[in-house]
Amino acid sequence: MLTDNPPMGFKKERSAFHSQTRINTMSATSSQPSLADQQSNAVKGMLTMVCAMSMLPIMDGFAKLLSAYLPVLEISFGRFFFQTLLSALASLFVGAGLRHIISEVSWMQMARGLFLAVASLFFFSAVKFLPLPDAIATFFVQPMILTVLSAVFLGERVGPRRWAAVTLGLVGVLIVIRPGSSVFSAYSLLPLCAATCFACYLLLTRKLSGSASLLGIQFSTGLAGTLVLGPLLLVSTALDFEPGAFIMPQGTQWLMLLCMGAISSLGHLLVVLAFNNAPASLLAPINYLEIVSATVFSYFIFDEVPTGITWLGIALITAGGIYITQREHKVAKQLKAAEMAQQTRAERT
Repeated sequence: MLTDNPPMGFKKERSAFHSQTRINTMSATSSQPSLADQQSNAVKGMLTMVCAMSMLPIMDGFAKLLSAYLPVLEISFGRFFFQTLLSALASLFVGAGLRHIISEVSWMQMARGLFLAVASLFFFSAVKFLPLPDAIATFFVQPMILTVLSAVFLGERVGPRRWAAVTLGLVGVLIVIRPGSSVFSAYSLLPLCAATCFACYLLLTRKLSGSASLLGIQFSTGLAGTLVLGPLLLVSTALDFEPGAFIMPQGTQWLMLLCMGAISSLGHLLVVLAFNNAPASLLAPINYLEIVSATVFSYFIFDEVPTGITWLGIALITAGGIYITQREHKVAKQLKAAEMAQQTRAERT
């Protein structure tokens, strides 16, 4: 119990504590990167994020190309199968080895991978029938869905400004899919289903943060997708269910499936490296470069260009998503500062 008159010897101990605190603070300050280094790291993070966002739509483009010849179920399975294979091979050369990443597989990691597998199945089905930019733009409603799920299931406090951003994003989605118009179809809902599953995936990612290595996460995710989609592919083939029955890939189709697994793994790695070098608030706008990359890819490969009204919806979705990301980053910094201040007060007493 603290008293108004500290016992003898406390002042010496406190003096020693403050001296040591000053030494630790000076050491920490000297070990912190300089302003020039921070700016250099931020630029590296931004360029890394640009590379990731320019690369990921290529995977979706391959899925759209392959969907003309192979079932979507088989394409999704191929993406996760090759991701698992490449992660296992990578563990033999980097990290703690294959045995270690296998030991990191858990039921929660598998559940996390399950949501991503279902999200991929929905999204690859969407790009088969919808223009690629429209599908990706609608999918980017997932930060808003994640905000709602975090409030409902994690009990996170969401202020009125973030709810306004959620509403803005949903209005943007309605503009893109335009229910009741001639451009709307049941396929327009597939990116929303994919975004919801992906938001659940991110929700579990928050819960499992720091529980496994990056390579272990890649392996667990790929393994979950392979084990979930593989049996479905076998059953569809056995029952001769045409939308999901296996068709032997030919020539370049094998190469595209392999590239999808490689892009998935490398793209995720680049995103993680970007966030290691630059703050989330700086990278949030770059995340939406994926829509632009998808538009360019779609224009040259599929001759698809979003209409003016679709660009309006994309702008609203982007604005809402960027605001939510930056607001969450600001709230996280405030909470961290409050915790550090409380810890400092506790140490001084």
